[in-house]
Amino acid sequence: MARPLSALQQYGIVTANYWAFTLTDGALRMLVVFHFHELGYSTLEIAFLFLFYEVFGIITNLYGGWLGARFGLRLTLWSGTLMQVAALLMLIPVADSWPKWWSVAYVMVAQAISGIAKDLNKMSAKSAIKTVVPDTPNDQAQGQQQLFRWVAILTGSKNALKGVGFFLGGLLLTTIGFNAAVGAMAAGLSVAFLLTLVLPADIGRMKQKPGFSALFSKSQGINVLSLARFFLFGARDVWFVVALPVFLQTTLGWRFWEVGGFMGLWVIGYGVVQGSAPALRRSWGQSGPPGPAAVEFWSAVLTAIPALIAIALWRQVGQPGVAVVAGLAAFGVVFAMNSSIHSYMVLAYTDAEAVSLNVGFYYMANAAGRLLGTVLSGALFLVGGLQACLWVSSGLVAAAWLVSSRLPAVPRPECPA
Repeated sequence: MARPLSALQQYGIVTANYWAFTLTDGALRMLVVFHFHELGYSTLEIAFLFLFYEVFGIITNLYGGWLGARFGLRLTLWSGTLMQVAALLMLIPVADSWPKWWSVAYVMVAQAISGIAKDLNKMSAKSAIKTVVPDTPNDQAQGQQQLFRWVAILTGSKNALKGVGFFLGGLLLTTIGFNAAVGAMAAGLSVAFLLTLVLPADIGRMKQKPGFSALFSKSQGINVLSLARFFLFGARDVWFVVALPVFLQTTLGWRFWEVGGFMGLWVIGYGVVQGSAPALRRSWGQSGPPGPAAVEFWSAVLTAIPALIAIALWRQVGQPGVAVVAGLAAFGVVFAMNSSIHSYMVLAYTDAEAVSLNVGFYYMANAAGRLLGTVLSGALFLVGGLQACLWVSSGLVAAAWLVSSRLPAVPRPECPA
């Protein structure tokens, strides 16, 4: 009889599957943006290709957390992986000769399936951390610092791999074309799915089955942090998702693989900073886990960066490419610190029993922010170019900063009697 997997082994399998999934997710985004822009689609039309991806991500995060708590994280992980394989297989027959209305509708449906898949996988992986690093009432500071490190490692490595996926998408489009690329990714992810077959059925399952009302019954910390996350990720995607790659390709004349490679390197760097956040804080003399003050500080710093890039483009300070590349690097570092602390805080505000419910609700707000940013990215670029996207980005970060000022202190586990 095989020995049962330890919590750490379970977490390792979930994370490995999430990494494989992330590669396909990043590559698919670049493939869709460049393939359809090459066919003559406007930035707004390309943004609408991602509309269902984000809309169904919102719904999935809300209900996926409830499903994970009720039936276990293995079910949500399997469902997400297999749905992504199905979405990739759906895209194989997409042809240049299809009518535009049919291509848009068909790809939107495939992206809807991919959006559901992505957020099922992410919720499963993020929730699994709490089962590995439980609350430690006798040494609360050490337990919270360990939790911060594990969250930083997962989020940082995930985003680094998403950056590799961006590069992979541009490379595959250049070398083997859109249809062959999505087929190859479906095959690779199918292999990754096989690794998860050994997971126990009860990982992440609540002992008391949560009622449907538990979806909306959240603490002040979860609610406020979720609203701040909504504005924060809207601020990123309003210029990063559609406007930036199109700007680099059309205005600066970069080739597909150059844009994919650059954005891939940016996301890799962003992931490295996320993963290094605990070490960076220690080097600045902050040995304890972060709290609400850290969220406010990094949000305030981030507010200025998109505005400064927009001013540099407006005043034509130097080469536009230099302003955008340098500004994007600064934005990535500060945004990574924000995101890493956010990802820790949502777990610090919850307990292991209800983790998937709270994480699902929190990432529902994350997906809603991405939806807002994606649609605005395409629309604003049409009417005001990259500068308009940057000004709105700055305003959204300012909103995140104001909301963060309402965050309560992180609760401490009660000591045993």
